[in-house]
Amino acid sequence: MDGAGFTAEEEIDLYELLSIDKGASSDEVKKAYRKAALKYHPDKVPEDQRAEAEIKFKEVSQAYEILSDDDKRHLYDTHGMAAFDKSKGGPGGPEVDLNDILSQMFGFGMGGPGGGPGGPGGGPRRPRKGPNEEQEYKITLEELYRGKTVKFAANKQIVCGTCKGSGGKEKAKSATCDRCRGQGMVDAIRQIGPGMMRRETVMCDHCAGSGSLFKEKDRCRKCKGKRTVQEKKALEIYIPRGSMQGERIVLEGEADQYPDQVPGDIIFTLVEEPHDTFTRLGNDLSAELKISLSEALTGFSRTVIKHLDGRGISLERPRGKLLRPGDCLKVPGEGMPLKKGDAKGDLYLLVDIEFPEDGWLKDDAAYETLGKMLPLPPPAVEAEEVDEVEYEDDADIEKMGENAGDPRFGNEWEDDDDMDDGQAQCHTQ
Repeated sequence: MDGAGFTAEEEIDLYELLSIDKGASSDEVKKAYRKAALKYHPDKVPEDQRAEAEIKFKEVSQAYEILSDDDKRHLYDTHGMAAFDKSKGGPGGPEVDLNDILSQMFGFGMGGPGGGPGGPGGGPRRPRKGPNEEQEYKITLEELYRGKTVKFAANKQIVCGTCKGSGGKEKAKSATCDRCRGQGMVDAIRQIGPGMMRRETVMCDHCAGSGSLFKEKDRCRKCKGKRTVQEKKALEIYIPRGSMQGERIVLEGEADQYPDQVPGDIIFTLVEEPHDTFTRLGNDLSAELKISLSEALTGFSRTVIKHLDGRGISLERPRGKLLRPGDCLKVPGEGMPLKKGDAKGDLYLLVDIEFPEDGWLKDDAAYETLGKMLPLPPPAVEAEEVDEVEYEDDADIEKMGENAGDPRFGNEWEDDDDMDDGQAQCHTQ
C-alpha cells in the first residue's frame, strides 16, 4: 500500500466508499468492489469524465486491497488510514504504535513500556481470528452423484454473554495473574522425540491467556471466570452434486469462540468411500460389463447395470458385432454430474466375458455341432518332427525367468511396442 489516491487526512471511509457495512463478509466486499470498479472504470465512462473516473477507480481499488485482506482490514478498523500513511512513517509512525499493531496482528508484543503483554492495554491482545477446526467427512459415491445436505448438532464454545468474555461480574476489578505475570503466555517444555525436548511459549492455563484473574467472589456466575461457555448449535452443510475427493466444505465463523478473537471456520474435507460397482476418475465413471460368451458372439439387448441414482442402463449390441475380452465401451453423458449446468462426464464399460464351465456340453454331437458353427481353426504348423507334450493349466507368466538371474525378469519380457499395440480400445456406445 503506497498511500496514493487518498491519505489519512482526507478521512475517507473505505466502507462508505464501497457502500457496505463494517460487518460485511469477504464475499460482500468482493461483490461491492466489482460493482464499483465497473461503475468507475475509465473505459466505461464518457471521455470528459475519464479523469475523475480514474481517481475514483484507484480509490475503490485501494479500498478493496485493504478490506479484502484480514490483517490490513484489522489495522484499518483499529487505526484508520494512519496505519498506511508512509508520509508519517507507515505503521509505527507518530500516530501509530508499532508494538500495538504487531500485538494485534500476531498476538505478541515487542516489549518495553506499554508494548508488551500486561501493559496499559489490560493484557495481551490475541490474533484477530481464532483457530480453524478441520475434520474429514466420509461420503458415498451415490451421495456425491446426487448432492447432499447434512444437518447436525455441534457442541461449541462461545464467549460468555453474561460477562461478555471478561470473566468477572460487572464493575469487578481483576488482578494480574501470578503465574504468567500478566503476560498471558508461559514457557513450557515439550517432548518432540525420544530424548528430544523443545522450549516453547504456550497460553497460560491459569488465566486462559487473559493475563488477569478475578477473585472467586467477583467471577461471573455463568462462566465461573472461564470467559467462555458451551452451547449446542444446529449446523448444516451442503455438498454440491459432483463434488470430488479432497474438496473442502467451509462453515465460516462456526469454530469455537475465544475472547478478543473472531471465530475460526469449521472445515470438512471430503473423503470418497470405495464403491462396489463404479470407479471414479474426475467426472468419468468406469464399471465392468459382465456378458456371457453367447452374448459376446451373438449380441444382446438388456439392462446391464444399475446407476448411482437407481436407474437401469440398457444396451443393445447388434448381431454380427462381436465383443472380445478387454474391449471397452463408452456411454457419453452417463458419468458424474458437473457442478455447473446439466452436463455429465462419461461412463466406461470394461467388457468381462464369462466363459462356460468345463464340460458344459454333454455329448460329442453337441461339440461337433458347435465346431461347425464356429470359424475353422488355423492350420497345423508344419515341422519335420512333431512331439506330443503334456502341459500345466493355470500357469503364471509372471514367474517366467524366476531365479535365473536374467536382468529382464520381472516386467521386461514384452516389448513396449507390443504393450502399446495390445492396449484396450474404447468404443462409443
